[in-house]
Amino acid sequence: MRYLRRSNLHRNSEPLEDPIAGVANLFDASVVFIVSMMVALFMAYNMLDLMNPESTVTMTKQNADGTMEIVSKKGSQIKVSKVTDRKLSGEGERLGTAYRLNDGKVVYVPE
Repeated sequence: MRYLRRSNLHRNSEPLEDPIAGVANLFDASVVFIVSMMVALFMAYNMLDLMNPESTVTMTKQNADGTMEIVSKKGSQIKVSKVTDRKLSGEGERLGTAYRLNDGKVVYVPE
């Protein structure tokens, strides 16, 4: 008889909470945190123009091994060009003159 009374007590009580239920909330919070960090990095490096499909952006990037790349974005198309030390030759026309100023800036003057 006493075994029957114990089982009746468990039937009337509420079911136990699932211990894994809180993991879904942690996942949602981590996704929100990651997205906010990405937006903050874009704002810190003034790269919000990369997200705009109508903007034109050109930037240079130097890798750890010293090679340089030029990243150009025009509309939704992104082009990456590597800068080399090789000398090129060929035929063409002169477009202008480039001058290096004392502060290191290069100014291009078209003819």
